[in-house]
Amino acid sequence: MIQYIPLIGLIYAFSINLITFILYYSDKKYATKKQGRISEFMLLSFGFLGGSIGSIFGMLFFHHKTKKWKFRLLCPLFLAMHFALLVVIF
Repeated sequence: MIQYIPLIGLIYAFSINLITFILYYSDKKYATKKQGRISEFMLLSFGFLGGSIGSIFGMLFFHHKTKKWKFRLLCPLFLAMHFALLVVIF
């Protein structure tokens, strides 16, 4: 079972980042169509829970939330936190 932990971690990291990227895409589409939006709390929560790379790529690729100070500050902070956590673990 122990040998599967790195694989599970990679699958989780890929999945959470993909989901976060899709959330930024969806929110941008909803914003342009003036439809219901995805809350900032949810977008930041997914970034905090491991989707920091997906959130940064979503911000850059879709030009979404790039002027909001919370996103400009917290998304890179979450990324630094995730890298620090990896360094501590390994």
